Amino acid sequence: MKHVLLMLALMLAAAMSLHAAVGCDLNDPDRDVKRLFPNSSGYKTFYVSVQQKGGKDLLAKVEKRLGDKFTGMFETMDVPYTVYEVYKDKQVIGYIHGVNQKGQYGGIQIFLALDTKGTITAFYYQKLTNQSAKAFRSAEFGRQFVGLSMKDFTAYEPATGKLEGTLAKIKNPAPKAERDFKATFRGVKKNLILMEEFGYIK
Repeated sequence: MKHVLLMLALMLAAAMSLHAAVGCDLNDPDRDVKRLFPNSSGYKTFYVSVQQKGGKDLLAKVEKRLGDKFTGMFETMDVPYTVYEVYKDKQVIGYIHGVNQKGQYGGIQIFLALDTKGTITAFYYQKLTNQSAKAFRSAEFGRQFVGLSMKDFTAYEPATGKLEGTLAKIKNPAPKAERDFKATFRGVKKNLILMEEFGYIK
């Protein structure tokens, strides 16, 4: 009986660990929401997935728009995405949404703060394992994404990594970490696509 209980406990722990590994939640929502939206008065948290919102059809649509296939444990259809809907009084003033993106040395967590039209008002890495992490986390690098929206990323193809238009103006703060630099653009584009397909921004 003890062995059975032990096995059940281990299975539960593994399941919880898997969920934690693929979910992308703010480390401290109360603090982070107020930091990203200083004028906010509150927020609501929603959990959505590609499976829930449209299944295989939605996955195919997202992949086509992204220009790349979803792969690995971070991009299965049932991965839970956490959306923070931010309010000032009773009015929605924006959203915060993060995604996991495969990087050169491990997972990267890329968070965007968006206004109600889908324009980026803040960008930051919650997780980034790289010798050049300090350069990527700099305010100067993050500010280069502010003001961008889905229209700026439409033509970006993760397969080539070629930056055109507005994106070409964004400078890599660590040339030796080119893979993570390009992974960042894939993560931001994925983030914006999901927010549109989940119906939060139009």
